[in-house]
Amino acid sequence: MGKLAVLSLSVAALAVLIGERLITLRHLSLYYRELTQNYLPNCHHIEGIECGAEDTTILENGPAFLSTCVKHPDLPSYSDDPGKIYTLNLMDSKMKIKALNIKGDFDKDSFNPHGISLYTDDKDGAVYLFVVNHPQGNSQVEIFRFVEDENALQYIKTIKHELLHNVNDIVAVGTESFYATNDHYFTNGILKFVEPFLSLSWCDVVYYSPQTVQVVAGGFLISNGINISPDKRHLYVSDFLKHKIVVLEIQKNTVLSHVKEVDVGSLCDNIEVDRESGDLWLGCHPNGLKCVFHDPNDPPGSEVIRIENILSEKPRVTQVYSDDGSVIIASSVATQYGGKLLIGTVYQKALICDLKL
Repeated sequence: MGKLAVLSLSVAALAVLIGERLITLRHLSLYYRELTQNYLPNCHHIEGIECGAEDTTILENGPAFLSTCVKHPDLPSYSDDPGKIYTLNLMDSKMKIKALNIKGDFDKDSFNPHGISLYTDDKDGAVYLFVVNHPQGNSQVEIFRFVEDENALQYIKTIKHELLHNVNDIVAVGTESFYATNDHYFTNGILKFVEPFLSLSWCDVVYYSPQTVQVVAGGFLISNGINISPDKRHLYVSDFLKHKIVVLEIQKNTVLSHVKEVDVGSLCDNIEVDRESGDLWLGCHPNGLKCVFHDPNDPPGSEVIRIENILSEKPRVTQVYSDDGSVIIASSVATQYGGKLLIGTVYQKALICDLKL
């Protein structure tokens, strides 16, 4: 009888724990949020993007780069084709994308691009594109040189390291150096689910250079987007399930010190930084559970958030765009240039709108 009582109490305690964890996870995923439409003028889908533009970035005074067709085991895929990198001139009224030809000894058939970052070498003006790649579900970083007159990428090298095990996003700070986020601590699929279920804040930021590879910041509950301030003194990291943007200061030894956190009230993915104003543009998921279940009858919505004066005592956080999924599903990035706003998604389309600034 004693053993039965202990067993009953254990089962009851486990049920309470699971119930509490499920309630917590639902709150972390903002399952209760319902959006009010907040549209921008003259929005239209980018022709040729049907399987997502998970990350985008813009070359100074140049084209936008789009990372497309990322394949993720827990998300739908609208194409079996390998991923591609496209360019798009946001000042061109035709808004035609152009696929970048990849030159060199690179396996294009397994290309599965995720986060991207551009770096311009001050010495010779050469432009490098860093791409997070997941061939066969692995994590590695590809470095290419952008050949503008050929609209091509010249493959330079692949970087693999045990600390780069679940790379989501990247920001390049040299021709072969970068900061990157790991969005999970574990690599096993079941344990990846356990992390958010138990609210394990074990995700981190890694610094990589040919001389040094080290974890430089941690304590994130899924670390997604990362980017750098125009003066190169601060990094911004999206702490996804905590609904915050974390500001970190770059020290001389590349280690990061915590400065502040800014609440955004949404599950923000990638971060783009305006070179002139320093404003942050965030592609966000207003309801995380809808992204996971991706019910076509109740699709995940999209949200774009802007942060002004993030280093001040009172940053201004505003919602620039929102949609319930009827126009665009699962926004992951927002990039502005020349009065235009380009919104990319994890696995669906890309949208471009006129900005009301």
